[in-house]
Parts: sequence; structure tokens; C-alpha cells
Amino acid sequence: EVQLQASGGGLVQPGGSLRLSCAASGVTFEDYAIGWFRQAPGKEREAVACISGSGGSSYSAESVRGRFTISRDNAKRTVYLQMNDLKPEDAAVYYCAPNMGRLNRLCVPWPYEPGSWGKGTQVTVSS
Repeated sequence: EVQLQASGGGLVQPGGSLRLSCAASGVTFEDYAIGWFRQAPGKEREAVACISGSGGSSYSAESVRGRFTISRDNAKRTVYLQMNDLKPEDAAVYYCAPNMGRLNRLCVPWPYEPGSWGKGTQVTVSS
């Protein structure tokens, strides 16, 4: 079973930065592509970014492209989401989840439907 824990959220002013972390336990970490998703109150869940198990490929939503960067350190079993130039519309609960599908090392399909959700981390963007 893949267990992921998101952290690093908080309150930031518009234009500010945050780095989210997603720490894994219980699995061979590099066997799984990891995606970040977010959900704001009253809105549908949005797939934000994904990185392959090796870290060799990544994808990001158009809404965050150029501002958010996904990366991973397999030695530390952690995936990061560096968020720069944050906007009020980025405020949401952010979740990380593995690809448990047949092509689990890849972001295929993207977005994929995670089998389960762990605890998210709240990001608030406000002046």
C-alpha cells in the first residue's frame, strides 16, 4: 500500500511562494509516478502536476505552467511542488497521490484517477 503525506501549506500573500512536500512510505518509491491535485471549496478537483517515477518527465496544468515546478528526490522518497507567483485562485487543499494504474511509473493517463486520497495540505493566498 502506498502511503503519502502532503505538507508545506500555509498562508501566503499574492505573488509569494511556497514549497509543498509529499513524503512516501511503504513502497518502492521510484515505481510510482506522483501527481499533485487541488480542490477549492465549491470547485471540482483539478490535476495540477505529475512527475514520472524516474523524474525524467513531468506535466503541469496550463493554469500553473511557468509558476509551479514539480520535482522529486527518490533517495528522500519525496516529491516537491515549488509554487511561485501565487494567485488567489491557487488557494485550495493540495493532495498528492500515486498512479496505481497499469503504467504506474508514468504519468499515463494524465490525469489519472488515484485509488485513494491521503490528508491534504491547505494553501491560502490572501493579502
